[in-house]
Amino acid sequence: MNSLIPKSILENIPDLYETERSLNPICQIKLFTPDSNFTWYIIEISKEDKSTCYGFVKGFESELGYFSLKEIESIKGALGLGVERDLSFKPTALAIVRKST
Repeated sequence: MNSLIPKSILENIPDLYETERSLNPICQIKLFTPDSNFTWYIIEISKEDKSTCYGFVKGFESELGYFSLKEIESIKGALGLGVERDLSFKPTALAIVRKST
């Protein structure tokens, strides 16, 4: 189990490949490093391992792809701060997230 996303929220995120036919999927969760410029928007998560995610990542570049919550939990920014979940983020269409980043 990961510490970034509560089980009650995790259960409501679509499974991997569940939204692959959607032209504008919904970004369900926003994770970010408070002391660097990386942000992860989770669209889907593996119901099997509860770690493998598909989503939009904004860092040095912006791209759609797969990433691991287990790896994200171990990331520390320049000041040693860990990744956090944006508690004010509401599920948002990918097109809107892309325009705002």
